[in-house]
Amino acid sequence: MANIFVPALLALLVALLLWAGVEDVRRREIANWKNAVIALLAPLWWVALGLPLWPAMAIQFALGVVVLLLFGLAFALGQMGGGDVKLLAALALWLPLRPLISMLVLMALIGGVLTLAMMAGRHLRRSEGPLEVPYGVAIVLACLITLREPILNQFS
Repeated sequence: MANIFVPALLALLVALLLWAGVEDVRRREIANWKNAVIALLAPLWWVALGLPLWPAMAIQFALGVVVLLLFGLAFALGQMGGGDVKLLAALALWLPLRPLISMLVLMALIGGVLTLAMMAGRHLRRSEGPLEVPYGVAIVLACLITLREPILNQFS
């Protein structure tokens, strides 16, 4: 019965991620309520997957806290936006350790390419001022790429 909710929760997550990515491009910010909804849906995801309270759910919660603390440091150093940090922490509640690490590596690579592209565009336009990279786009793309594995391979 719980398996009925897995595709619905994934679809909702994907929709929220796409919405957050578009918002980050347009406004350079991700609404707190989107991050909160993603985080609050994670326990439903755990239940739908049949994860036991101990240790699996506890581990997922701990991953979220660790990611929040690590990337919160990046925010404190001015290297990352607060919405990006909250989005990463919310997504850490959804992804087990290995997929989370894969997502973070992909995020760094995509974010680097995005930053270089924006720097080149700014140089060509001869723009001044600080470069504001919508890093939420890198987070969203990396997460969607990471999620595609269980979504597409369930039909194998």
